[in-house]
Amino acid sequence: MSPEAEVAGQPRAVRSHPVDGREYLPWSEAMDQALYGPGGFYRAAGGPAAHFRTSVHASPLFAQAVARLLGRVDALLGHPGDIALVDVGAGRGELLVGVLGELLGAEGTLAERVTLIGVEVAERPEGLPEVVQWRGERPGGVVGLLVANEWLDNVPCDVAEATAEGWRLVEVARDGTERLGAEPDDAQRSWLTDWWPRGEPGTRAEVGLTRDAAWKSAVASVERGVAVAIDYAHVKSDRPSFGTMTGYRQGRQVNPIPDGSCDITCHVALDSCAAAAAPLMDWSANHTQRDALRALGVSGARPSIARASSDPRGYLRALSQASAAAELTDPAGLGGFAWLLQGRGLPPVLATLPD
Repeated sequence: MSPEAEVAGQPRAVRSHPVDGREYLPWSEAMDQALYGPGGFYRAAGGPAAHFRTSVHASPLFAQAVARLLGRVDALLGHPGDIALVDVGAGRGELLVGVLGELLGAEGTLAERVTLIGVEVAERPEGLPEVVQWRGERPGGVVGLLVANEWLDNVPCDVAEATAEGWRLVEVARDGTERLGAEPDDAQRSWLTDWWPRGEPGTRAEVGLTRDAAWKSAVASVERGVAVAIDYAHVKSDRPSFGTMTGYRQGRQVNPIPDGSCDITCHVALDSCAAAAAPLMDWSANHTQRDALRALGVSGARPSIARASSDPRGYLRALSQASAAAELTDPAGLGGFAWLLQGRGLPPVLATLPD
């Protein structure tokens, strides 16, 4: 089931408008079918790693940082007997496998107490360690850490375009041809008023209602612990004038064509998501990935050149690690991701970590 259908309780009825040989749908429905329907992008065997790199694919240091974050959550919860790491939008389980490796190589009993759960619409990947659970829906009553890394940007959303008379929804055909459709409904109009100031005619907005609902539902599954959403994002004071919708296919940015052949993604209004879930949690915190990873011990600092003569192999390993860390924390790239952390039953986790 797609994220949109899940948070709504049931799939929305598809509205089809035959026009000059094409059938047009609101972007949310077209995106849902293209990504999560039969033959959809996220059900394909190769998985998203065949088309784009996330922080997980960029370096093992990302999994190392998540393992450290899990350890900190475990400590602040008082080392409960069992603790969970839930990866929402788990891809092919790369993050969970990486964290498992870090835990197995560390001291302590966390590796013995942790339950690793991948949540994904695709079938369980071949070769995934048996210890990793694989589910189509999130578990409830989570005690531990829930991570949604580049998940919310793929939750289907509607697109609205400003006109002289007000907002109009944008509809799209399977080949990517667009047209203006109906006016937003009351809930969509209210969200746009609260979260996305209308610009000049022709400017666009990506309506975040479905992302708000998806994140609120994810956060609600955490009984005690932390939920973290990691994504490219923007805030109300700096919304992009023409939206951010784009596609990715085989490592290249392409036009977002809703035919299942490419990823379709939009940056996330994380401030709206945070507000939607805030009543369920004790605290919220926002960080850039650069700052969050640095707080979790990932540094792009180069090793001293003096080490090259005394320990050349160690120097090369440290240099390679510094290069990988620099990619993860580059503010113009992956380091520009936003981290939204919301917690219940423990103090803010990154605020308690050393710089």
